[in-house]
Amino acid sequence: MDNNDILIRLRYALDLKNTEMVEIFNLGGEDVTKEDVLKILTRTPDEEDEDAVHEDAVHEGDHIPCTNSMLDSFLNGFITFKRGQQDPKPGQAPPAPVQSNQNMYNVLLKKVKIALSLTSEEMLEVFDDGGIRVSKAELGALLRKKGHKNYKPCKENFARKFLRGLTVQYRG
Repeated sequence: MDNNDILIRLRYALDLKNTEMVEIFNLGGEDVTKEDVLKILTRTPDEEDEDAVHEDAVHEGDHIPCTNSMLDSFLNGFITFKRGQQDPKPGQAPPAPVQSNQNMYNVLLKKVKIALSLTSEEMLEVFDDGGIRVSKAELGALLRKKGHKNYKPCKENFARKFLRGLTVQYRG
C-alpha cells in the first residue's frame, strides 16, 4: 500500500470531497489544485504485477506520486481541518518534518487519532471493526515515538485494517 493508496482509502473512509482534499492539502502547506488531487487519487499498477492491466490504473502523465512529505502535509492539514488552527505556544519549536525513512503507517495512526480526537478505546474499536484484535499495549507501542524502547513499527496489515475500520465506523 503506497501513499496514494492511503489517501484514496482515507478519503473514502471519511467521505471527503475533492474540494475538501484541496483545502486540507493547502492547510498542511502543500499547494495543490483540484486537478492535482485527482491525479494523486489515482491507482497505479502493483509493482509486482506490472504486466497486468488494471481498470483503475492510469498512464504515467495522469498520475502524481504522493511522497512521504506530501502525505505528512495532508495529515497535518487534516488535523487543522478537523480541530482548527492552533497558535504556537511561546518557545515551542515547530513540528519536525517527516524523514524519508520514517514509517508512514505509524504517522498515519498518530495523526488520524489526533485529528478525529479518538481515545485509545475508540482506536481499539476501529481496529476491531477492521477485523483485527489489538491490545492496549500494542496500540501504545504503535503510537510511541521512534527510538523509544517500546516503539513498534506499524505493518501494512495494521494500517489496512485501521482504514477499513474507519470505513465501517464513518460510512456505516
